[in-house]
Amino acid sequence: MEGFEQIIDELRRTLALLPDKRTGSNTQYSMQDAGLAAFSVFFMQSPSFLAAQRAMQESKGRSNAGTLFKTGAIPTDNHVRSLLDPVEPKALFPVYDRIHAAMRAQGGVLDGFRCVGGTQLIALDGTWYHSSSKVHCKNCSTRQHKNGSITYHHSAITPGRSQAIALRPEFIVPQDGAEKQDCEINAAKRWLAANGAFYHTGNDTLLGDDLYSRQPFCRKVRLHNYHFIFVCKPDSHKHLYEWVDELEPGAGLHTLTRRAKNKGKWETHTVRYANDVPLVDGPDAPAGKSKTTTRSKPKAATSSTTSGTASSTSVRCSHA
Repeated sequence: MEGFEQIIDELRRTLALLPDKRTGSNTQYSMQDAGLAAFSVFFMQSPSFLAAQRAMQESKGRSNAGTLFKTGAIPTDNHVRSLLDPVEPKALFPVYDRIHAAMRAQGGVLDGFRCVGGTQLIALDGTWYHSSSKVHCKNCSTRQHKNGSITYHHSAITPGRSQAIALRPEFIVPQDGAEKQDCEINAAKRWLAANGAFYHTGNDTLLGDDLYSRQPFCRKVRLHNYHFIFVCKPDSHKHLYEWVDELEPGAGLHTLTRRAKNKGKWETHTVRYANDVPLVDGPDAPAGKSKTTTRSKPKAATSSTTSGTASSTSVRCSHA
């Protein structure tokens, strides 16, 4: 509980310093109260402010929020929106920075996020945190559907792991002067430019899906002195797959097989890997390492069949 209380204290300290645009004496609720009320919705995974308020109220009228988050009065959802809407998200970045710095100072905490060669793994992924066909604002991205309807949504680049240390996010919002909608890859470029030096330790690897494994973004990553491991799908990297398929087994193409348990059942993992393969066709194509992983497990045998295997394959391109 001590670690949780320290995190909440950092959050409270930052929320207390949020800019407050109210004038006069209409200050029944503090910015700290509004911020903690909003945080409680996500912390308790409630579908709405109302559901969160109900969950936080005990039979005697005392709020669980008072115990967990050390709050005073609990503002309504309208109060929370009116107080927090004008605040820039960057105002909360000090919370991320202080917690990350504390974990670095303790030593050993971040070791679980390092891999072969001691490289620090940083996962990138885009996630929606608001979606509605009615509620929207000027910063919303949009998705047009075939039936003519529009979905308004907000999304951000965040870590892609169930257990993760949250780093500064980069929001996917319309950019000034841009004709096209903002997108995940452009947000990732901005994240690198704004935060690459801050999180750089000298041996760091970005993780991402197929969206990130395009030559321009890979070059951006290398310019910031990061390694990368990005998924490369056959449809988007035909030249890479053709190159690997033409390699001679045992010479340019190597194979490693091992057995491992997955959810209590044994599987056979077959890894094919090759070095110095071109990401795209062309003289200036960045070279990396290709790895294909096949996971096979026995099918259930019946009276008329023998044991077989079911497998799935993925390819990752890495630069080390």
